[in-house]
Amino acid sequence: MEYKNTLLMPKTEFPMRGGLPTSEPAMQARWDDMKLYKKVLDRTKDRPSFILHDGPPYANGDLHMGHALNKVLKDMVVRHKSMTGFYAPFVPGWDTHGLPIEQALTNKGVKRKEMTLAEFRNLCETYAYEQIDRQRNQFKRLGVRGDWENPYVTLKPSYESRQIEVFGEMARKGFIFKGLKPVYWSPSSESALAEAEIEYKDKKSPSIYVSFELTNGKGIVAEGTKIIIWTTTPWTIPANLGISVHPEIEYAVVDVAGTHYLLAKDLLESVASVLEWESYETVQIVKGEQMDRMVAKHPLYERDSLVMLGDHVTTESGTGCVHTAPGHGEEDFYVGKAYGLEVLSPLDDRGVMTAEAPGFEGLFYDTANKKITEALEAVGALEKLTFFTHSAPHDWRTKKPVIYRATSQWFASIDAFRAELLQAIKDTSFTPAWGEIRLFNMVRDRGDWCISRQRVWGVPIPVFYAEDGEPIITEETISHVSSLFREHGSTVWFERQAKELLPQGFSHPGSPNGLFTKETDIMDVWFDSGSSHQAVLDERDDLVYPADLYLEGSDQYRGWFNSSLTTSVAINGHAPYKGILSHGFALDGEGRKMSKSIGNVIDPAKVMNQLGADILRLWVASVDYTADVRVSDSNFKQVSEVYRKIRNTCRFLHGNVTDFNPKADRVAFEDLREVDQYMFMKLQELIETVRKAYDRYDFASVYNAVNNFVASDLSSFYLDIAKDVVYIEGQDHLHRRAMQTVMYDTLIALLKLTTPILPHTTDELWVFLTHETEESIQLTDFPEATTHASFENLRTKYQQLMLVRDDVLKALEEARNAKIIGKSLEAKVTVFVNKELLDAFDTNKIDFAQFFIVSEFELAGLKEEAPEDALNLHVAAVIVTKAQGEKCERCWTISSKVGDNDKHPTLCLRCADVVEKYYV
Repeated sequence: MEYKNTLLMPKTEFPMRGGLPTSEPAMQARWDDMKLYKKVLDRTKDRPSFILHDGPPYANGDLHMGHALNKVLKDMVVRHKSMTGFYAPFVPGWDTHGLPIEQALTNKGVKRKEMTLAEFRNLCETYAYEQIDRQRNQFKRLGVRGDWENPYVTLKPSYESRQIEVFGEMARKGFIFKGLKPVYWSPSSESALAEAEIEYKDKKSPSIYVSFELTNGKGIVAEGTKIIIWTTTPWTIPANLGISVHPEIEYAVVDVAGTHYLLAKDLLESVASVLEWESYETVQIVKGEQMDRMVAKHPLYERDSLVMLGDHVTTESGTGCVHTAPGHGEEDFYVGKAYGLEVLSPLDDRGVMTAEAPGFEGLFYDTANKKITEALEAVGALEKLTFFTHSAPHDWRTKKPVIYRATSQWFASIDAFRAELLQAIKDTSFTPAWGEIRLFNMVRDRGDWCISRQRVWGVPIPVFYAEDGEPIITEETISHVSSLFREHGSTVWFERQAKELLPQGFSHPGSPNGLFTKETDIMDVWFDSGSSHQAVLDERDDLVYPADLYLEGSDQYRGWFNSSLTTSVAINGHAPYKGILSHGFALDGEGRKMSKSIGNVIDPAKVMNQLGADILRLWVASVDYTADVRVSDSNFKQVSEVYRKIRNTCRFLHGNVTDFNPKADRVAFEDLREVDQYMFMKLQELIETVRKAYDRYDFASVYNAVNNFVASDLSSFYLDIAKDVVYIEGQDHLHRRAMQTVMYDTLIALLKLTTPILPHTTDELWVFLTHETEESIQLTDFPEATTHASFENLRTKYQQLMLVRDDVLKALEEARNAKIIGKSLEAKVTVFVNKELLDAFDTNKIDFAQFFIVSEFELAGLKEEAPEDALNLHVAAVIVTKAQGEKCERCWTISSKVGDNDKHPTLCLRCADVVEKYYV
């Protein structure tokens, strides 16, 4: 008889190698064919809802690692919620308006000025949908489950219609106004920008000190004294209308070689050093409040520069005398307004100086810096010129510098409901916790929101103008425009005249002749996406407003989190979300931003094609996503090893339970051997740990808990000792069925707990589980952790035994190295333990030879009684010798009983009994 054929070796058709790049698309096709997303929702439809609202990525270009990180995190959250008691639909979305699409068409050779605005917008729409289809396939390849056939898209008529309603409600409440004030202006985009559209990059700028000669010192300071200002924007000097000083700061008049200069006393020493004054003498001290409405002469033009008081002035840098150009700075604007100054901004949309800047007309503002500085030097007003590199605002789309420029724009007032915004933030939960402070400070400090853009591809600002120029925004006009957009889309605004867009028979006192015009500006794209709580959450029957969670990158505190909060609080008085979760950026292995020019980009599509989506998803679960995360090939190599361990452990578990029927063969907890009870307890601890980690969105703890359980509790312990039972004992032996009970429950729990992270792999193995009736593992729930009165004693006892086991394994390793034994089954171990461990060695409950995977075991006494030749270790002293007897041909243990059965002389008595009972 071939005794090896009597061993119950693992049997499974689940492959060792995943072949994920090939198997995953097939799995996703299966999910589509079975309409899995709908089945998940149907199964959970009567549960409480959990809505994670998708922040819309921009519909342009292939996905990068940041997209992958974001969408996989969202998918893990939604999958977890749908398996833990919630109805969790996921509606993906796209942001589709704005400059990048206009620019993409221009780059493709589209000549916008040779077609109507409506024709150009139609091309933009076509392009946007092409990009959506492209990105949708890439998101689906990641295994992200959602309503991909019915996503929300910001250019859809129903969406635009609701956006108009949001605008209208804010206008009705008085939060929308038009005004002339400085805003971020992008000459490269020829449009105003909001704070959320600004990024900061290093820029080299001139640093100049300029003197303004005092013509009226109010009898306090002598005429001819020169007030020194400092600026890094020489191009704004032609727009200078004043000089701001702080009322409480002391200012010094100093004599330098016969010339008198005025500046803040606290900055005198530093300025003197910069201007290289060899000697100077303070001749007078005046307080800022005394200088109110003194008059200086503009250094280049025949006009006054008014001295004004401003609380924004500090002595942290500069001279304490602030060059003030109301058309080019927010603080300048407000102080100028308080003093009745005009708003002068001598630049056109392209950043070119106009005739209002005599001598510099036609110069690009940055080019004008040199000419203006030369002109200041020529009249003796330039006191110092240097250059320095600093962080300056840039257009986040074109990557070109932006400036402050006063233009007539539409604004949403923040001051009008700032207190409500701040309260809404306090009412929101944040992961990580510092997000609350970040958003709170941003909202606390932000100015009014400039919502108008001078572009074509976007949602029009639904404002009409009467003949007398009065803006018209009424409930009637808003309702009518909203209905038109829902029926025709917003391009109708560009296809029809104002009269055709107004309600039939509409009249207004400001238009006695019945003539009207319409606004040509479009809305900021952040107003688009910031309206999604109404256009998506409130619009769709399968969703709920407010959402339970918004999950985006940390840059969205100034973006989508912010704009959504603003519009939601403005119209409904509360945040659009109950919680915010933010993640960091994906960087390269050295912590640098990924850039095609550097060549350090890791493409998620390439990772999936080479390793599989589940490897990428497991990497997402492994990192601390709340901070910036590094991505490198070595990261994926490490994660791939963990994946293989999980996969092969599950494969081993499955191979050993293929003949186990959980209904017929299950062994009750009370009838399990103690070691099996201990392993069952460890499984319950894993379930509890993992569920709690998922609940707090701590996926790294899920990853570590599963990895440690698989590597330590299973592979290095339980599955190692299990072979002596599940391979060797008879098929229905109680000990074998007991271990199979634990192994089966462990396999099912592992698969379910890792499904949010590894959906392709877990569903692949689920197909082979013949006793599980659900069509997909995604149609099941997480296991619930159970407890038993014996758990505490088991935990204490096995903590002690595992310490002894560590010592025994160490001793066996040293014995192998010394050639005393080969395999551990050749060994007899004699153990001496600390007194407090004696009670743990109950040989009636534990087969210690099996526990240590040796052929003989002897507990010989206390550690202090061990002979000198014993290896003295942490909690035990161990002697390893060769076991006495012969090697059993079937189980490979060494036993003096081998040969006692005449029919099977090469077997130990245990194996002979199994063979006699089951195979003869």
